[in-house]
Formats: sequence, structure tokens, C-alpha cells
Amino acid sequence: MPSFRITIAAVASALAIATAGQQNDIPLQRDFYIDVERNAAKLDTIVHTGLKPVLQSRADLTHVMGHRADSARYYYWLTLKLFKEHFLVVDEGDFHLTVDPLFHQEYGNDFGDQTRYVDTTQLYFNSRGLLIAGDFGERISFQTMFHESRGAVPQFLLNQVRLTDAISGQGRVKYFDGRKLDFGWSQANLSVAATSWLNIQLGHGRHFVGHGYRSVLLSDHAPPSPYLKFSALSRSRRWQYSTWHTKLMHGLGKDDRLPTGESSEALFQWMRARFNHLSVDLGRVQLGLFEATLFRNIDEDGVRPFDPMELNPVIGINTMTFGLGHADKCLVGADLRVKVTRSAYLYGQYATDSPGRFAWQAGARAFDVGRKDLHLQLEYNSSTRFMYASDPATQSYVHAGLPLAHPLGTAFSEFVAIADAGFGRFWLQAKANLSSFERDTSAFYNHGTSLNRPDEERASPDGPDQLKLFWFDLNASYLLNPNTNLRLVLGCWRRDQPGASDGLQSTYVYAAIRTSLFNRYYDL
Repeated sequence: MPSFRITIAAVASALAIATAGQQNDIPLQRDFYIDVERNAAKLDTIVHTGLKPVLQSRADLTHVMGHRADSARYYYWLTLKLFKEHFLVVDEGDFHLTVDPLFHQEYGNDFGDQTRYVDTTQLYFNSRGLLIAGDFGERISFQTMFHESRGAVPQFLLNQVRLTDAISGQGRVKYFDGRKLDFGWSQANLSVAATSWLNIQLGHGRHFVGHGYRSVLLSDHAPPSPYLKFSALSRSRRWQYSTWHTKLMHGLGKDDRLPTGESSEALFQWMRARFNHLSVDLGRVQLGLFEATLFRNIDEDGVRPFDPMELNPVIGINTMTFGLGHADKCLVGADLRVKVTRSAYLYGQYATDSPGRFAWQAGARAFDVGRKDLHLQLEYNSSTRFMYASDPATQSYVHAGLPLAHPLGTAFSEFVAIADAGFGRFWLQAKANLSSFERDTSAFYNHGTSLNRPDEERASPDGPDQLKLFWFDLNASYLLNPNTNLRLVLGCWRRDQPGASDGLQSTYVYAAIRTSLFNRYYDL
């Protein structure tokens, strides 16, 4: 009888994995995509990972976190829910629903900030939220997720947030007790397989273009935005075409508010945008072509008439119509992945929005290096001055005060090295960033180093400041529940900016228990 029960459990787990590929997205978070990218790196596998998030139905979910078979015995309801299952599961015929609480409880101390302003010795962060996901059969899926957060963060991060009133990947913030942050954000979508080859999504979320840690085309650094997306996958799976329409806002400073009154909550300057991405798989090579068009919907005379080109789903047409450097900002580029072995690939990107201005990326990634679950990644990113900028500044490649591509904005170069090592449910990660970037010495001068200033050069005699930054992050974690990436984490990061004030240096040591379903980019 015991062996029979074990066999039934194993079969049930296998069936769960086989039928898990529905129309919901794989969470846009690096821990999940380590397994997705590892599977996609196999020479005989065709998975389009150049545009994320990836649909469950279009990915190889073998051993992907949240879809792994778990044959361990959990004898109590509490241990089942903590280590294996969703908190609440409803299965009624073709209807499947899961509900999970989300939270992030963190305490730490910043030993590197010697300014020691009031109450900095004990820093904290807490977040509460909920994740609901479901399927109606194999063709209709939905998910919604929201967070409410507050905390006292390291001084350098607070200084960055005060420049934009927004925090990486999450949204706009409010302040309380002088320096503490309070913010909430949400994302959701309804995903429908209209046919076997066409998926339609209506939602509020983020997208990421490329195979790297960063993207110079489109990243998930900025907060979520509303979108309507159509994505077609050929029957051979050799090509995938995605097009989506969204609404963005510049969202920086009181000058960006629309003249609708004196309220501090008046709407920001906004713009609609069209993104197109074509991915073609050529065997070892996967090539992606990307186009973004940010339409100027508001000018000095108010809201402009609707432009039918906003609805154009064909890549390249908007750029050919408007050209580069137009008030309706166009950005074009390509991303590339080349499989070197069945567990390693090279990747890169190139982007431009005006003649002579560009950004590029080159990287390499290897999985299971010498042993299972040892992964290495090396990456270089660079941007020229004025890349992503526009005139007026409200048309720059920005959403809610944060860059839509690389978090450093423009005029930078960066080297990133990441090592991940897994030992069952225990994981170690080490990450190092070395970057150099330029910033203007005053608001009067403009060398194209800020996306919050018009695309109009005002050179200073001595040029912009040349700044350098070193970041090192070392953390150890224990994976409690793979469905929500619930982990116990101990870590330390070091931020070193030579010549900067103590408030921009940081040696932050922390302990946390958290569910991680999205990326936070604090390493800048």
C-alpha cells in the first residue's frame, strides 16, 4: 500500500507538470528564468526567450521553479503549504485557481553610511500582497498581483528615489517620518489563446527584451503600465511576432503635471506607445528585431488629435514614416542569441534612436558549469550621450520618472558578473557591477547625460563629471516554496562611489524572508 501511494503521487506530480503550460506568464523574475533560459539553451529546443515574460504554453517547463516534481513527504498541512503547495487551490472541472499571500519582511544595518542621520542604524522593509492566478480550460488564463510596502531604506537608495519619486520596478512613492517610503503597486492580465497560434493579452505589467541581465532596448526597471498585446507563434515555432499598445507617463517634477488644478495628484504628462518585436529562430541563432514608437499626444496646445499610426502593428512602418529624431520618438534595434554548446550561449543587443547615438550590449552565459546548478554570466553595456533623450524631455524614453531601458539612463558603460550556485534548496549568489557614467555639473549645462533634460546641447568648458561606481552583492538563501519563490535570505551589498559623500556609500547587511516575483534593480 505505501508503494502504491508513492506511485500515485509521482504520477499526479508528472501530470501536473505536463498540464501546467497554460496561458499565464512565467513571473518576470530572474530566479524563474534561470531554468527557462537553461532549457532554451539546448541545441534541439526552440523557445523564444528574447521577449519576456514568456507564456507557460510556449516554454519548456522541465525543472522550472514552480513546475518541478517534488516527491518529498510532508506530513502536516502547515509543512505542505510552506514547502510545496499553493496556499489555496480550487479545482472544479476545467476551472483552476490558486491564491498565495505575498510578503517581504527585511531588517538590516548600513555600516557604510557614516552620516548616521536619525534612526539609520536599524533599517527595515515590509511588504504585504496577494497573488491570484487561474485558468478556464487550456485557452483562458488570468492573474493579478498587488503589493503594499513601506520601509526605511539605505541613504543612497533614498537619495535616488527622491530624484524621481519612484522606486525601481515598483512605482511612485510617498514619504512619511521624513525619510521613510510608502508605496503600493499592482499588475494583472487576462490572457487568451484565440487560436493555437495567437495569444491576446489585456493587462497592466512590464516587458523585457533580450537575453541578458540588463536590456538596452526595453527593461522591467520602470513601473507597470497598461497594455493590449497580440503575440503570434508559427506552427513550426521558428518565428514569433508580438505587438502591444501601452500608455506611459514621464512623471518627473511639478513641471510635468497637467494644468488641471493645484492638486498634488494632478495627472502627469502622458504619451501612448507602440512596441513591436519579431523573433526568428535559425537553429543555433535566435535573432530579434525591435521597434518602439512613443507618440507625442500632448503639446503646448493641449491634447493632440488621435494618430492612427498608434494602431499600426507592423514593425518598421512607424520608423519609416516618422524617421529617427522626430517628435514622435522612434527607437529601433536588434537582440541576438547564439548557442555555443547545449548549455552556453553568447548574446548581444544594439539600439539607436538618432544618427550617431546608440547603445549596445555583449554577454555570455553558461549553465551547469562543472557541476549541476552552477551558472555564470558576464555582460557589458554601453550608451552614448543623448541616447534615449528627446525634445521636449517629456518624450524621452522614460516611464514614471525611470528609464525604460538601462537603469543608468544614458552616457554610461557597465560590466556585470554574476555567479549562482545551487545545493538543493540552498543557493549562493555573488554579483559584481563596475560602471562609469557621466553627469552634468549643473542644471545650466547639458551634455546629454540626463533623460530629464531636452535634447539640446549646452556644453560647459570642462565637460561633465566622470563618475565611477563599484557594486558587490553576496547573498545566501534557502528556497521554502517554489510557487512564489519564498526564500529565507542573508546578504550583504557594498556600494562604493569614489569621491562621493558618505550618503552615497553603503555596506548594507540584511536578513529577510520574502516572496520574489519581480526584479529590483538597486545596483546603480
